[in-house]
Amino acid sequence: MAPGLFKCIECNEDANELHRDYSNAILKITICSSCKKPVDKYIEYDPVIVLIDATLCKIQAFRHILFNTEINIHWKLCVFCLLCEAYLRWSLLQGSQASSDPADIIRYTKEWEFYCLFALAALELAVFCIGVLFILWMAQRCCGSSLEFAPLLKALLLSSYGKVLLIPAVIWEHDFSPLCFSLIRLFVLTSNSQAIRVILNCSRRLSLLAVCGGLLLETWVAQALKTLQVCSQDYLSML
Repeated sequence: MAPGLFKCIECNEDANELHRDYSNAILKITICSSCKKPVDKYIEYDPVIVLIDATLCKIQAFRHILFNTEINIHWKLCVFCLLCEAYLRWSLLQGSQASSDPADIIRYTKEWEFYCLFALAALELAVFCIGVLFILWMAQRCCGSSLEFAPLLKALLLSSYGKVLLIPAVIWEHDFSPLCFSLIRLFVLTSNSQAIRVILNCSRRLSLLAVCGGLLLETWVAQALKTLQVCSQDYLSML
């Protein structure tokens, strides 16, 4: 990573380096000139500790991941999360269309319905991101500032990692599964809000407004698609 692109995880000030290398493999963490704290204490931590702090939505962990590391797996993570969400919808559809035929599941997996659900999940995610980015663009424009979309989009995709929890929630199905799905959704939205705060260094109110706006737009598009699907089915049944 080029010099000057690092950030202090405590005060968000720019830093030229995270540590200095001395002889005999000795590393000394750089101290921030603004807050007098280590620029990034997480470079000495195990990745599991970083993941736990990110799960707790600590802003320091988010700054470490988004600014001081070279993680470029956001598109792969996005595809995997979409597969998880499509599998959730597919499994719920399977439950509502249970069959006594043991070969029915094998036959069902060969159909295109799973891929349609994947495309639907991708469309809803795209609508959500567009809604969030539009609100943030309008807010930055009103303040006379410019907005870089690429870092924000990367942050939104990375902070949606909580969707992988849908898989164990589906596998270990129980009476509280709907509650688990709602809590997972809330966790993902909270992580999205925290990621926006980190990238823009903005207030919590703006990040929550952007996330809620994107969620409302996504919900409206999803309901519109469901209504269109019902209308098309009714029309075909009348023919």
